[in-house]
Amino acid sequence: MSTQEHPLGISFEFFPPNTDAGREKLVKVRDALAERGPRFFSVTYGAGGSTQDRTLNTVRQVRDSGITTAPHLSCIGSEKGQLRELLARYREEGINSLVALRGDLPSGMGGIGELRYANELVEFIREESGDHFEIAVAAYPESHPQAPSFDRDVENFARKMKAGANLAITQYFFNADAYFHFVERARALGVEAPIVPGIMPITNYTKLARFSDACGAEIPRWIRKQLEAYGDDSEAIAAFGEEVISRLCQRLLDGGAPGLHFYTLNQAAPTLKILDNIVG
Repeated sequence: MSTQEHPLGISFEFFPPNTDAGREKLVKVRDALAERGPRFFSVTYGAGGSTQDRTLNTVRQVRDSGITTAPHLSCIGSEKGQLRELLARYREEGINSLVALRGDLPSGMGGIGELRYANELVEFIREESGDHFEIAVAAYPESHPQAPSFDRDVENFARKMKAGANLAITQYFFNADAYFHFVERARALGVEAPIVPGIMPITNYTKLARFSDACGAEIPRWIRKQLEAYGDDSEAIAAFGEEVISRLCQRLLDGGAPGLHFYTLNQAAPTLKILDNIVG
């Protein structure tokens, strides 16, 4: 298996499978994507003990590829003591990269926790662990869905970076100009670290629409209309999605993006096809 890093600085996100079949499939997906020499894999995280354990088990499984693996860590609903224990556990496991997030606000939740925002989580990680972890944080080129304004959102992003983050990974988007505008605004606020665009392959319109409505990612009308026109023709949707996302990735790289982070949804083929279409 090749461990030579891809010249584009690519990375891939997985989620913890909850079935044996899902875990077996992820090994094959992991191996196929590891062949492309990613800078790192990341593994999503949810609050609650069972999900935390599943995240750690998945991190171990993914890391067996020999690729740096970064667990997601969110602060909403967690107390400092819990986070301290988790950081110590990750250090014991030899993990040196994290994706630090605020996390979602569950409806009807009584306690938010001691840390309310991602910048506070980044500060806490640095206080507890010094420079042991490389820390990535989230960025929202089209603005966080709960942000009062775009300007406020970019200011909050700059605060996270200055708290000690090493890089940022954006929410996925389909409008390259939104990414370039966000980066320009962040640079004007003194952010110098890499801001890596997050990429979502298009394979299923219904799921994509649901994800996008929930996270505030805009699907341009022309893409929506074309996907709607394909109906249940999954092959046509996949072919169109591959073309659209490949062009987006190429434009981002040509415009100076420092790499690409793929939200794989635990699938290898859609991402591999896009990578094959990209000229570094």
